[in-house]
Amino acid sequence: MSQRRLFLVGGILALTACQALAGPPGPATPTPIRLPMGYIANVQFAPFYVAVEKGYFAQEGIQLSFDYSFETNGVQLVGAGQLPFALVSGEQVPLARAQGLPVVMIAQWYQRYPIAVFARAEKGIRAPQDLRGKTVGLPGFFGASYVGFKALLYATGIPEEEVRAVDLGGFTQVAAVREGKVDAAVGYINNEPLVLRRAGLDVTVIDVADHADLVGNGILTNERTIRDQPDLVRRFLRAFLRGLRDTLRNPKEAFEISKKYVEGLSGENEAAQWEVLQATLPLWQAEVPGRFDPRAWEVMTQVLVRMGQLKEPGDIHAAYTNAFVEELWPLVERGR
Repeated sequence: MSQRRLFLVGGILALTACQALAGPPGPATPTPIRLPMGYIANVQFAPFYVAVEKGYFAQEGIQLSFDYSFETNGVQLVGAGQLPFALVSGEQVPLARAQGLPVVMIAQWYQRYPIAVFARAEKGIRAPQDLRGKTVGLPGFFGASYVGFKALLYATGIPEEEVRAVDLGGFTQVAAVREGKVDAAVGYINNEPLVLRRAGLDVTVIDVADHADLVGNGILTNERTIRDQPDLVRRFLRAFLRGLRDTLRNPKEAFEISKKYVEGLSGENEAAQWEVLQATLPLWQAEVPGRFDPRAWEVMTQVLVRMGQLKEPGDIHAAYTNAFVEELWPLVERGR
């Protein structure tokens, strides 16, 4: 989508600001929307559970259902216009656009890229330079973990040949680190390191976001939906932002609500899952939650080009828009 079209979207939003201020009710007949989540039901989706449970989506005339399918399925479905929205990680967007899919990110839900390198403390891996000569396990040479790992090496000047990357063939990083099959592994900072610590292990963590500013997980739509149904985009995003606001303000309430949607949040697993939510909250926080940093898009596309996953950066600014978030968040923050 061209910068001119983004400007036009901004104009549409400005012209309808009075409607947004009033918080108009949604259509009389709810619009059913199936949302690919890219993962199993998890407490990390608390803002969506809160928004559904408190009726925020219903107030916007949206009947939301959750589809816990693989992330790439969501990208393809939204790109083909079969679904209006999906949750994806940031690196998927320029890759999809390079394949001709007209997808656009409308909110960066995760303000920090949630990937980290973690190891048992006795391995002495406390900084990126300590990875030299070490074996690092990945769930596969794809996705957010792989991009984050490569970005860390590039940002810190560590030659790739000095670190032995191992494809674990699945999400077995915890077992690989615990059993000493690898010196370190790559995973989500709010997941695998917590599991190891709960098992009584002393773990060191290298946060990729401390070294490379990348685009985190967010909400995906497509150019056609933005052009033809901007009000649907606005209504969907407003409901989500209200859920995010409430989750950040009252995480205990959000956790209790999530129990209705996620198995295993009660009983002996409750403390562990509460820890996951607490570790996730800082990844969402920002002055304007959901807003993109243009520099992060530049860094990410540069990483993808260097990895050989993109031939050229392409039109970076067409891959995202801040127009909706910048209009809606001030209203949501004031309780609109």
